[in-house]
Amino acid sequence: MNHNRWASLLGLAQRAGKVVSGEELVVKEVQRGRARLVLLSQDASINTEKKVTNKCTFYGVPLCKVPDRYTLGGAIGKDARVVVAVTDEGFARQLQTMLDRS
Repeated sequence: MNHNRWASLLGLAQRAGKVVSGEELVVKEVQRGRARLVLLSQDASINTEKKVTNKCTFYGVPLCKVPDRYTLGGAIGKDARVVVAVTDEGFARQLQTMLDRS
């Protein structure tokens, strides 16, 4: 049930235009200071995981792991996605709370 709740909330954020997906776009949002939360799938490649983790650490952006790329992509109504950024503070805070509990 918890999976459905965070995925539904992420889908709502996507429909509100507050989600950016794709490695390069997410890294740009982190660097620009617009990303409030980054979600990374646990099946991401080692290089992608390292790059995204390092950027989030350097710029002070929270990072949460989600089960897999298909779950993450499905939550935003797209194909498989390895990394997404949430640009809205309210959505980010709520998603982080939900994901930390699971």
